[in-house]
Amino acid sequence: MRILVVCGAGASSTFVAQRLRHAARARDLSYSSSAGTLRSLEIDLDATDVLLLGPHLKAERDNIAASAASKGVTVAVLPDDIFGDLDGSRTLALVHSAIGVAQGETAPTHASAKKEPE
Repeated sequence: MRILVVCGAGASSTFVAQRLRHAARARDLSYSSSAGTLRSLEIDLDATDVLLLGPHLKAERDNIAASAASKGVTVAVLPDDIFGDLDGSRTLALVHSAIGVAQGETAPTHASAKKEPE
């Protein structure tokens, strides 16, 4: 599964993406996570299954989600305190919640997890 973490400039999203990658690896999940910016979002969506928006982008979620939905990308907004998630486990739980994986279930590990547009 390909996860994109987006904030305004890409700095804080880099930390979240790294921690998320470590948490997925610790659970033997072959997820990739990367950081992005709003400027590159339209291009980055083509290679994304789940998009995590920085908390400060909450007001823009609906507009971004409309664009992402046309590409089958699931969108979630990170909570305000996500930067305190030092091991990435809360962020990983948010990803699983966004894609509908209940706690204890096996999560999809590849691009086939991408939801089809409605």
